[in-house]
Amino acid sequence: MPHKKKPLVVVTRKLPEAVETRMRELFDARLNLDDKPMSHEALIEAVQTADVLVPTVTDEINAEIIAAAGNQLKLIANFGNGFDNIDVTAAAARGIDVTNTPGVLTDDTADMTMALIMAVARRIPEGARLVPDDKWQGWSPTWMLGTRITGKRLGIIGMGRIGQAVARRAKAFGLSIHYHNRRRVSPETEEQLEATYWDSLDQMLARMDIVTVHCPHTPGTYHLLSARRLKMMKPDAFLINTARGEIVDEVALTKMLDAGELAGAGLDVFEHEPAVNPRLLKLARAHRVVLLPHMGSATHEGRNEMGEKVIVNIRAMMDGHRPPNRVLPSML
Repeated sequence: MPHKKKPLVVVTRKLPEAVETRMRELFDARLNLDDKPMSHEALIEAVQTADVLVPTVTDEINAEIIAAAGNQLKLIANFGNGFDNIDVTAAAARGIDVTNTPGVLTDDTADMTMALIMAVARRIPEGARLVPDDKWQGWSPTWMLGTRITGKRLGIIGMGRIGQAVARRAKAFGLSIHYHNRRRVSPETEEQLEATYWDSLDQMLARMDIVTVHCPHTPGTYHLLSARRLKMMKPDAFLINTARGEIVDEVALTKMLDAGELAGAGLDVFEHEPAVNPRLLKLARAHRVVLLPHMGSATHEGRNEMGEKVIVNIRAMMDGHRPPNRVLPSML
């Protein structure tokens, strides 16, 4: 019986060791052992030879790259929940399936969101630096005062898996849950979360103490939080973003923080990452914002589960089945 040829799978970044080992067992996997991002030219070369491309959310798989793909490329199996880095429409036109890894990052991202809420409201990073820098002079009744979050209103933009996970955690902290979503969630979910729905994002923003972003980045959500909308927020409110940097007008946000028109922000994502606006860095040094290096999904468990989903999608394609996590242009 002839040996069945393994598909050539090109992986653009270094993945967890267990995931890479399993890929080598199942596929003809070309791994990125030094973890250097692949150039535009290298990505074109990869799609010209690979049966499957496994990019990450930092790889821009645009129409030009997809147009250069060979006829053997059947699947782009994204290592990530978001897929705004891939031109899904161009891939569909070429008959190339696109998949993502939904669900596995829900708890990790929700945990990080709550960590940022606490960090910004209670000035935790600022306090954590004082002790090792030997600048703590002892307890004082009026020193390092932050903001109590219990009893505050939390506005969630995007009530999908992550938004709901944040709502469950926030409810346990005594926050009042409000949300804006493209579609209203079920009455059962609203009752369970004690959540108030706002069909007008503008009206919700004007009333919230904390606003957190959990919608995907699509053409329709680019700068959803525009300068006009940010101006609607209360001057003592906080903004948290663990979704995508492009959803917030970063320049407008920075100007408002600099002018004291917002109390603070906690950001795990940036509009032009890994580049960070120098004015945001200055604000972070002045303890006006908390900035993290896109680490909301960075847990051992989450990254391994992402890899497992990528492998399941590839194996389904190999077996002639529809990959379970297929992304369609209609989802944009």
